[in-house]
Amino acid sequence: MKRYIKATFRVLTLLTGLCAALSGVAVANSDAVRFSENVNLSLRRTVDILLRANGDSLSEIPPVRQTDAHTFSVPMRRMFDYDKLPETLQQSFDAYHIDRPYTVTVLDCRTGEIKLGYQFFDLKQPGGIPCGGRSRAEGCYTLQIRFDPAAPKPKAAGNTWLLISLGGTLAGLGFVAWTRSRHKRKPETEPREAPALHRVAFGNSWLDTANQTLYNSETNQTLTFREAKLLALFVRNINQVLERDAILKSVWEDEGVTVGRSVDVFVSRLRKMLAADPHIKITAIHGVGYKMEVHS
Repeated sequence: MKRYIKATFRVLTLLTGLCAALSGVAVANSDAVRFSENVNLSLRRTVDILLRANGDSLSEIPPVRQTDAHTFSVPMRRMFDYDKLPETLQQSFDAYHIDRPYTVTVLDCRTGEIKLGYQFFDLKQPGGIPCGGRSRAEGCYTLQIRFDPAAPKPKAAGNTWLLISLGGTLAGLGFVAWTRSRHKRKPETEPREAPALHRVAFGNSWLDTANQTLYNSETNQTLTFREAKLLALFVRNINQVLERDAILKSVWEDEGVTVGRSVDVFVSRLRKMLAADPHIKITAIHGVGYKMEVHS
């Protein structure tokens, strides 16, 4: 019995530490993904406003590039109003709740030479940002933003009680398993009942959530766990706008799973699978999220 208690204690210590580590990594990765997406949307909003200020409402906004965990850039094919940049950029960051200090540099897209730039703290200085009001040559530029590393979040006291509860539960399960192993198991006399199918109809299609299968009048397709969960979320909110943060929280964050790919990839997959049903359309709401539209 003593040896069993010692072995159980070692296993519990290992499992508790592992759970704490995995929980911390999952939360950190989820925060990093959300931060990257919000910065991406903020920069696209900023470029859109600057282009419109130059009388350009038709050109495509170039994709935002992330070179490392803290650095983002977007190419600008022509010079923009540098004096409008600080206020416009900060308003975009405020709209997406980004409050980390940052450094802005405007680079020559051919040589990489720094042409203009300022820091977040310059916004609060009496003289304003450096180089404001000076003449600037036309050309191709790259707008680059580098954020200061985020301060580590303090560990919540609730996590400690969660781990203690987990340890107690595991200890109880271990004791029950040890007790049962001393007795011969009775054979099952009745087969386990198969789970009932859960089918949800929408448009000319329906989703079998139990088997993760999508059916329509022409084909049936097997979905991955994430695809089925995302589609079920859309079906529960037909003709309603779902914000990107809400999608992340419902499909990924609650499971504590690292998000390796963006929401856009999974939405693109669902669009292809639903292409055979003319009554269903998943629409992107710029800067907000997505909406599944179902027409009769």
